[in-house]
Amino acid sequence: MAMEDPDRKTEVVLLACGSFNPITNMHLRLFELAKDYFHETGKYKVIKGIISPVGDAYKKKGLISANHRVTMAKLATKNSDWVEVDDWESCQSEWLETLKVLRYHHQKLLSADVTNSLQDAVPITKLGRKRKQEPNRHEPIKKKNQSPVVKSVPQVKLLCGSDMLESFGVPNLWKLEDITEIVEKHGLVCISRAGNNVQKFIYESDVLWRHKNNIHLVEEWITNDISSTKIRRALRRGQSIRYLVPDVVRAYIEKNRLYSAESEDRNAGLVLAPLQKHASDPRSSQALNN
Repeated sequence: MAMEDPDRKTEVVLLACGSFNPITNMHLRLFELAKDYFHETGKYKVIKGIISPVGDAYKKKGLISANHRVTMAKLATKNSDWVEVDDWESCQSEWLETLKVLRYHHQKLLSADVTNSLQDAVPITKLGRKRKQEPNRHEPIKKKNQSPVVKSVPQVKLLCGSDMLESFGVPNLWKLEDITEIVEKHGLVCISRAGNNVQKFIYESDVLWRHKNNIHLVEEWITNDISSTKIRRALRRGQSIRYLVPDVVRAYIEKNRLYSAESEDRNAGLVLAPLQKHASDPRSSQALNN
């Protein structure tokens, strides 16, 4: 059996967007499950995971400040050698569509790739000194319009749970054109939780069905039903959350007295940012399943 050439594997960056209110062990498990899945295919190499907490302008009920949510996420990933936290999205004054966050990270990788290619191609010489021509030095012949061999840029794929995928069907929550670009140009990695019939949802959507080969469904055999909502509920009731979130996150929550009945009422009565933005937009996803 021929050995796989590691250089020929497609490099993948996993991007998880969401509230992370607070980050839980389940959020971290999504990355590990997705990484295992891709590596087991033999076709991909996951090089990085990115956690991008949503900004305060999202206006979700019970959403505490981005500063706290980003700090907890950074604490949770402190010992990870491949998952990191990016605060660009959370620092924006306005709510950003997930597609824009995907584009930002894709562009960031493109820029880094171009910079690295230039550094590899251009020899570093000291200014003001002419290099002596070595008599037998081999100079490569440059052909007209010859492009340097550039390693392909890693693919940025959106990592999510089945609940996010199924939210594509909620009227006015997503723009149809955004969903199309996400699944067509980037790709989805969906970790299906127990009791979610994701395949049926994809089957019932023409857009998702058309790009089903770019939607990677990962079965979660060791089921884990931890959610941020349940964590906040336990905290409001004075119950233990030990072993449900990383210890450093639990300590941070206790120290800063986060999540109470008062914090859960934050943004109460406000319309969620995407619903407010897309309500009058005919391109929203109400037609997803047509």
